[in-house]
Amino acid sequence: MTATRRMALAGIFAISTSLLTPCLAQQAGSAPAAAQPAGVLKPADTATLMPSQVFFRGQSATVQMRNSGGVRFGDGMLTLMALVDTSGYSSGIQQRYQAYLITEVPLEVGGGSDARRLVPGAYGVGFIQNDRFVVMDLGAHELLSVASHHDAELHRPMPLQVLDTPAAGTYRLYEGRSFVAFRRAQ
Repeated sequence: MTATRRMALAGIFAISTSLLTPCLAQQAGSAPAAAQPAGVLKPADTATLMPSQVFFRGQSATVQMRNSGGVRFGDGMLTLMALVDTSGYSSGIQQRYQAYLITEVPLEVGGGSDARRLVPGAYGVGFIQNDRFVVMDLGAHELLSVASHHDAELHRPMPLQVLDTPAAGTYRLYEGRSFVAFRRAQ
């Protein structure tokens, strides 16, 4: 090997090393993210995950982070929901659209013969008259409607919250005392 070729290879090695060293140091210095526990998320947890504004039916709406919740599943996948400011929408949309739902996994919404499957995505949702819960695509087209229920024994109703149920892997999305059950679909 000639001296010129050795010098060229040494230069390439030096440049490669200088480019890779910071990357390797950063990877070595950063600890892997600690595994997050599965279960119901608190509003403070969802505030770091949920966008502050969401798109629905041609407009952006501000998310009410204090009225948010969600679930982290055992594999780290998430389902998030939060109330939104719907003041800029028509009254027809406001009556049906109260919250935004984002899910990374398929869900079964409702229970028994009324249960419906919802694929991963982002949706507008709401509790409407006649004890119904509706899910709409981003264009405000209704995708599904299931029965909602009233929980007179809920001790501390909040504008929006997610709570565990005694049935493993099943959760309730509440708006006040109205709720709908959901779980990860098989």
